[in-house]
Amino acid sequence: MALDRMAALEARVRGLVEMIQTLKRANAALEGELRAARERLLQQRESERRWEDERAGIKARIEKVLGELDVIECIEESKEVALD
Repeated sequence: MALDRMAALEARVRGLVEMIQTLKRANAALEGELRAARERLLQQRESERRWEDERAGIKARIEKVLGELDVIECIEESKEVALD
């Protein structure tokens, strides 16, 4: 009887050791996936920041061109008034 109990206990301990090893491998894999996801997020944020900077630059250029067009229109209106 005692030997049967000891064998059962040994089997349970072996099962627990195998489970722990499996969990450690799974944990290591998940940590790797988490690192990769964090890196992708960092890259995405950097890309977003560059896009926003580019967008702001384009907006500023468009506003400058529109301002120049306004000046041209004012000059044209002045010429029309002078001719009348």
